[in-house]
Amino acid sequence: MAQDVKTQLAELLKQSLASVAPAATATPIHLERPRDASHGDFATNLAMQLAKALKKNPREIAQQLVNELPVSTLVKKAEIAGAGFINFTLDSSAKTAAVTAVLAAGENYGRSALGGGRKIQVEFVSANPTGPLHVGHGRGAAYGASLSSLLAFAGWDVTREYYVNDAGRQMDILAVSTWLRYLELNGVDLPFPPNGYQGDYVREMARQMQVAHGDKYWRPAAAVLDGTPGLPEAGRADDEAKNQRELHLDALIANAKDLLGPDWIYVHQHALSEQLADCRADLEEFGVHFDVWFSEKALYDTGLVARCVDLLEGNGHLYLQDGAKWFKSTAFGDEKDRVVQRENGLYTYFASDIAYHLNKYERGFDQVINIWGADHHGYIPRVKGAIAALGLDTGKLEVALVQFAVLYRNGQKASMSTRSGEFVTLRELRGEVGNDACRFFYALRKSDQHLDFDLDLAKSQTNENPVYYIQYAHARISSVIGQWGGKLADLAKADLGRLDNPRELALANKLAEFADIVNAAARDLAPHQIAFYLKDLAGEFHGWYNAERMLVEDEALRDARIALAAAVRQVIRNGMALLGVTCPESM
Repeated sequence: MAQDVKTQLAELLKQSLASVAPAATATPIHLERPRDASHGDFATNLAMQLAKALKKNPREIAQQLVNELPVSTLVKKAEIAGAGFINFTLDSSAKTAAVTAVLAAGENYGRSALGGGRKIQVEFVSANPTGPLHVGHGRGAAYGASLSSLLAFAGWDVTREYYVNDAGRQMDILAVSTWLRYLELNGVDLPFPPNGYQGDYVREMARQMQVAHGDKYWRPAAAVLDGTPGLPEAGRADDEAKNQRELHLDALIANAKDLLGPDWIYVHQHALSEQLADCRADLEEFGVHFDVWFSEKALYDTGLVARCVDLLEGNGHLYLQDGAKWFKSTAFGDEKDRVVQRENGLYTYFASDIAYHLNKYERGFDQVINIWGADHHGYIPRVKGAIAALGLDTGKLEVALVQFAVLYRNGQKASMSTRSGEFVTLRELRGEVGNDACRFFYALRKSDQHLDFDLDLAKSQTNENPVYYIQYAHARISSVIGQWGGKLADLAKADLGRLDNPRELALANKLAEFADIVNAAARDLAPHQIAFYLKDLAGEFHGWYNAERMLVEDEALRDARIALAAAVRQVIRNGMALLGVTCPESM
């Protein structure tokens, strides 16, 4: 595999270095694949690294290193280029060795021990369970799932976690929205708050309540509206109007809790359970699975939020102002200090987030990755500041940002606001273009880059559609192997020396890159690198397939080509599995 070739090349260079510069044998040796294939298969800048210490021209050092290289069947030639790079061209047998390695390792080809079994938690999606997941959430789901699979493949012990915001105001708004729709079904004439949740899913939850309990939760309109401030005119969008609407909504929530008493818990739990179950089912259907569904409410129930605030206070990081407790987050790079406990004694969202991170650390993870929407960028310094204030290692926490995905249908941008009810759900998108296109297209851009989701391209069956292009390569190979009709196990005996044309050697060389790509993508938290690699691999294969016949009469050549094709198919499978995309046998 690629890392074996690199290891062998590095060892050759170490031996050469020991001869040329015995005092500099600790110099790290870097080997990279040149972007331009004409520059060979690997290149090193070792000579330039040594130039200052040896006080020599890098090209002169490079020549000495090449002269002292031990003889090896691995290297066809070593050339000096540019300012002092050494470019290595591998022998064809070293390239085709990748085919043997792929066929031997099968689904484990590319798997590595880079992570060393270290425990890592990846927390992603974590959308408020206040409505169906939309296409923006889908991108975070696809990225988190692919990243988790990638890290596990590269040797980490991964825990996939969803943080359920089942406490706080947003859930209260969903519950009161559901109750108000229930009252509407029971003949109570009330103005529905414009800042409540208005989607059809809210009406459906209200209908379920009515079917199950009739008018048990009926209350008169006068009691529901008692003491609530009036709503501003519908067209007003100024800050004062927004504040009035929020005060009106808070008053409705307070009245609902008072009028329903213990039954408020049922309404709240009904809304939560329905939306969480819908979210879980949607994600499972999308191929996104979680090991842990962590409840925010549990942080309050166990007293961890209170303990966190006490710890911060004891460490001197809080102060009292206007009856509220403030965290000195400006001391840690935040733009302003933040309230953790209001004057009424209630804790803020920030307080529970601090407690959640303390819980993560106390569970003993070696590394914690939060996948957040890009709009949470400013939240990073205050969270890291709180972690530091608790005396914990901020280096263990990494935040990967995901830009919002924008769906275009018929050239029109679709709104995705869960409060207004005008959104395109992830389920609708999956129904339209399929899971595979969703998962691949979401992974095709770096997570922190803006993504316009092109529906027309995602649904097309052309070479312009990258997921179709890769799946088609897999299907083509499966068809050829089916026509060949032999046993795949017998391909281990194929004479790979017959693979001698440039396209075949380039394709074999591409297979050898996979393990390095996996490690690089894992280090960079960048599953899009796998998607790019698979596109390139499929391109190399299609070019070879169109230029050469595989099922030739020459049995030795045929088996060698089938072996290469089978290896390409295996690597496509391995890479697509990391991205959560299927590989059809026929198309």
